[in-house]
Amino acid sequence: MATPPFELKGRTVFVAGHRGMVGSALVRRLAPEGVELLTATRRELDLRDQAAVFEWFSGEKPQVVFLAAAKVGGIVANNTLRAEFLYDNLAIAANVIHAAHVNRAEKLMFLGSSCIYPKLAPQPMREDSMLTGLLEPTNEPYAIAKIAGIKMVEAYRSQYGADFINVMPTNLYGSGDNYHPEYSHVVAALIRRFHEAKMSGADKVVVWGTGTPRREFLYVDDLADACIHLMKTYSSDELVNIGTGEDITIAEFARVVAATVGYAGQISFDTSRPDGTPRKLLDVSRLARLGWRASTPLEKGIRLAYQAFLSETK
Repeated sequence: MATPPFELKGRTVFVAGHRGMVGSALVRRLAPEGVELLTATRRELDLRDQAAVFEWFSGEKPQVVFLAAAKVGGIVANNTLRAEFLYDNLAIAANVIHAAHVNRAEKLMFLGSSCIYPKLAPQPMREDSMLTGLLEPTNEPYAIAKIAGIKMVEAYRSQYGADFINVMPTNLYGSGDNYHPEYSHVVAALIRRFHEAKMSGADKVVVWGTGTPRREFLYVDDLADACIHLMKTYSSDELVNIGTGEDITIAEFARVVAATVGYAGQISFDTSRPDGTPRKLLDVSRLARLGWRASTPLEKGIRLAYQAFLSETK
């Protein structure tokens, strides 16, 4: 449902997680909006610390909150650090959402993740498919924490009339990604792997899994633009998926990355590694009706991501 435009200009805006990939993209996108930007590093404010969060909100009184802070990672990180992913993300959501309410923030956006949807959800995944089936086991703790955050937003909206909204980004890539060899997401992992193979002259690169799962990829600066658009124009208790509406197999995607990086060797697949969900494509028809579509083609986005990798890993 469209609403009268919410004016960001002149308001104090807190980007929680401003140093992460999503948060830093939001900061870039907010630059021309004429806001008073509020940020806090992890050393300055541990969002898992309830007392610290409440004290910070009481002092700063942000009018607008983008809750982009989270403990994130790929399949290995999610499956290995299960307690941390559950506790950290539950604590961050509970502390920030409640502090925003108590201190009368005018608007809050909670960023979820497409892993909230059932492993075998009908494709493309509609917003109303959440909690209709079992989750993908490897990232269940992260998904449960994100679902709790979504339900908090819905509850605070229902009980208190808070103008809090939920958005669900698809798989993201771009500047500010994590290139850790074990804990990174698939895009950053492949960029790093193909780049190192090119530099070392390796004749083969091994990609985890079978290569058959299909994934949707969104350039992070497109996500930031969608978030600003929705913050200005949307107010409802219904989730909004944010994606491109198109997907690609991991094998096809690996070839795109290899070509972008300039790696000409062989690509093979380690089928002993987990595939994760067979397909993750978001239904973005609601977002399209709200007047926004992604604008960065995959090949261009990967070129930009590779440039960012080269500059960020010097």
